Amino acid sequence: MTADLDVIVIGAGVVGLSCAIAAKERGLSVAVLDREGPAAGASAGNAGAFAFTDILPLASPGILKKAPKWLLDPLGPLTVPPAYALKIAPWMFRFWRACSAARVAHSTAAQTALMDLSKAELEPFLARTGTLAMLRKEGNLQVYEGKAELDASLPGWAARQAHGIEFHHLDAAGMAEIQPGLAPRFTHGTFTPGWYSIADPRLYTLALADHLRAHGGLVERMEVKALRPLESGVEIIGADGGVRRAAKVVLAAGAFSHRIARTIGEAIPLETERGYNTTLPPGAFDLRTQITFGGHGFVVTRLSTGIRVGGAVELGGLELKPNFRRSEAMLKKAQAFLPALKPEGGVQWMGFRPSLPDSLPAIGQARATQRVIHAFGHGHLGLTQSAGTARIVADLLTGHKPAIDIASFSPQRF
Repeated sequence: MTADLDVIVIGAGVVGLSCAIAAKERGLSVAVLDREGPAAGASAGNAGAFAFTDILPLASPGILKKAPKWLLDPLGPLTVPPAYALKIAPWMFRFWRACSAARVAHSTAAQTALMDLSKAELEPFLARTGTLAMLRKEGNLQVYEGKAELDASLPGWAARQAHGIEFHHLDAAGMAEIQPGLAPRFTHGTFTPGWYSIADPRLYTLALADHLRAHGGLVERMEVKALRPLESGVEIIGADGGVRRAAKVVLAAGAFSHRIARTIGEAIPLETERGYNTTLPPGAFDLRTQITFGGHGFVVTRLSTGIRVGGAVELGGLELKPNFRRSEAMLKKAQAFLPALKPEGGVQWMGFRPSLPDSLPAIGQARATQRVIHAFGHGHLGLTQSAGTARIVADLLTGHKPAIDIASFSPQRF
């Protein structure tokens, strides 16, 4: 039985569409299947940052120190809903193990390699897809409430410095030059000029879908339930009983990927960080750079479509109802931290970030068949690492050696 297409990509988020475009550029026939269509998930509601300097894994000794305090606050930066605590316990154990110094050093080195590749690939990719005008280079300002909080962050900045990342520590006056309007409680900050952003992540992802269609790729709605390896390809089975075939499949379905991977015998411990935000109208605040309130687990970002206040981590899976009190709590803090912020007219959102315990994505061939390539689990960094992941996936699809060593991203490492 011959395959209908060279490649089917499952998932029409920013990673899946980037992979599909990269495959099309290699001369392959491509279709993208998604249960809801392009930009329906985390690719629509993220903070819009290309956080290339964010090389430190979430799984780290620093998080372990903060976690007990944070977990006691149901609306805080990191929480596990009681209804989900037992189910996520095995993942949390793996996360705890990934926080050892040796594993953090390994993850940081792997993350840095993927970040460097992604940054190198980004602007050429944007130019080829006609989206370069959407790129912004406005940096990021991490703010601290007192010198003690700055001092606690210094080991992380030393690790970034060792990898050649530029940053500048600032006092209150220095911060005010970059971003006026911060509350006096923020006395110190660190500015990272190499932090890029996109005008609007949803509009960017939709533009990628349009580009793919314009160059002969297909984008179709289909909820994929299972994969079945064949001698000459892969069969994709839909929830409605429909069947598609391709010579190769790229699994980039975000937080739902592990369910599909399970149908070919792949047990990958993917969990869901539920992210919340509120997007205010464009005139809500005179924002000049993205601001990270690290001690409170959220960011404020200027998009072409408004001011987005969001972040935090709720490890609550795919089924629990959204708790929009989290969005409200972040917005209330943002009002206190940015006194001139106008909180009216906001739109709330919740989305699923696909996360693995060691904070690295799964990129590589499936155990059951080399015809299935995994590309998911990027956590907060899907947009950031999309162009680099697309380069690696295109190399794998066409039998080339990947641009970087991908052993650390092996889907079988767990």
